[in-house]
Amino acid sequence: MNAIKLHNNYFIPFIESTQIAKAIKKMATQIESDLKDEQPIFIGILNGSFMFIADFIRQYKNNCEVSFVKLASYQGTASTGKIKELVGLQENLKGKTVVILEDIIDTGNTLEEIFRIFEDKEVKALKIATLFFKPDVFKKDLNIDYIGLSIPNKFIVGYGLDYDGLGRNLPDIYQLKTANS
Repeated sequence: MNAIKLHNNYFIPFIESTQIAKAIKKMATQIESDLKDEQPIFIGILNGSFMFIADFIRQYKNNCEVSFVKLASYQGTASTGKIKELVGLQENLKGKTVVILEDIIDTGNTLEEIFRIFEDKEVKALKIATLFFKPDVFKKDLNIDYIGLSIPNKFIVGYGLDYDGLGRNLPDIYQLKTANS
């Protein structure tokens, strides 16, 4: 893995695809065990989670449903702090166990909006699974049930995550190169 340039910034190697795959397999196995008597509906948060969702669903061995919602809060390398629901759910979730598959949780603003969106859906249970988690900046009093990898508060791209549209196709994770890195 070599440094890459996206737009006007350089990104350096951070997490290899093999480490990502191990984290996803561990999460899928844990959720299978926890929900063995249920048929959950997995809801992916687009766009960033599309690779995670695809790989997770391939690892999940029990019956399940899959759907998507699209939310947006980033512009460039910073969160705007404002969440916009762009594409909503059509499924009836009443009485179902819903597992949100999120690519990354940092401040918790998007997660807070997810809880708001699902509070009137009459779900049996709402569980949160995130591939990447930034505990240093998470300031919300919200439960995260499954965490793939905890990472420092660095801006990352690759494996579905982008920088103004670029980098989603990278199989590995890269972090923004700073003066200190």
